[in-house]
Amino acid sequence: MDILLGVLITSFIIHAFLIVPFVNFLYNLKFFKNHTAVAEEKTDEASVHIRSKARTPEGGGLLILVVTSFIFAFTLPLLRRLGFEITHVYPINDEINIIFFTFVSFGLLGLYDDIIKFFELDRQEGYTGLKTSYKFLIQGVLGLIIGAMMFINLGIDIIHIPFFGVIHFGLWFIPTSAFLIVAFANAVNITDGMDGLASGLLMISLFGFLILSTSILDTPLSIFIALWLGGLIAFLYFNVFPARLFMGDVGALAFGATFAMVGLLTGKVVALMIVGLPFLVDGFSSLLQILWVKFFHRRIFPIAPLHYLLLKIGWSEPKIVQRAWLVGIMLVIFGIWLSII
Repeated sequence: MDILLGVLITSFIIHAFLIVPFVNFLYNLKFFKNHTAVAEEKTDEASVHIRSKARTPEGGGLLILVVTSFIFAFTLPLLRRLGFEITHVYPINDEINIIFFTFVSFGLLGLYDDIIKFFELDRQEGYTGLKTSYKFLIQGVLGLIIGAMMFINLGIDIIHIPFFGVIHFGLWFIPTSAFLIVAFANAVNITDGMDGLASGLLMISLFGFLILSTSILDTPLSIFIALWLGGLIAFLYFNVFPARLFMGDVGALAFGATFAMVGLLTGKVVALMIVGLPFLVDGFSSLLQILWVKFFHRRIFPIAPLHYLLLKIGWSEPKIVQRAWLVGIMLVIFGIWLSII
């Protein structure tokens, strides 16, 4: 644990040193939305909130993605050279490849979407970014590839269910893992709509999985989570209310997919669902709204996702975020408890 804490602190210092010039770079690049999907005539609190964030740069996730990946590539060889014992549950090279592939592939997809959206490169689609159907198709393919890599290269086909034991999914593990990866990628992306909401919840959740990965003596995964956490904490300093920086799709998609992958690697899918429940609830509220409008031609909520609904009924943004963090803390405690009984 002392090594992991040192790795986390080192990652935080490096990210903290780089993030200020990176924020200034994004402001100079004008890497923010020039428009929003909310009409100017709408004056309710949620609509005003959405428009007020339009000139805040996004893309903070790119810094974490690049720096964390770069440090991770050198940390394990350095620890080996210094004589530290590296324990692992799976073939180490295959595990590292899966971590990198998930983190980078979903990050590149999000970055492509951000670039199209912010620079309005697709004139026919306006500022909406990559077409939703294409985005889901690519995410599904990436999710299936990751699931297949875990099943074939690592031999994972189990999910631990508290009180029932281990369940073998066989080949069904591949589509199941793909579904979870895509679900969390989009749920985190949807939740990233308020200052510090997604990043704070993710930070809290990852501390839980850092404990779980340490308990199964998976050094590569623990090192990666610690490095990721260091970057998130540095980012959160600029993402809390009032935010100077958002993570963007490049961060939200990469972080959500990788978060699900971490849960799958530990075999603690139930813990993943519990710890990640705030993301799932917020994402499901948005999905339910879309499906209700599609099939019943009316809204089930005045506005979605849930965090905007709470804003509309009178909760302030800091109150929503801070209470979500408190819920997240208790869910992490509950999820860890279920995983170790």
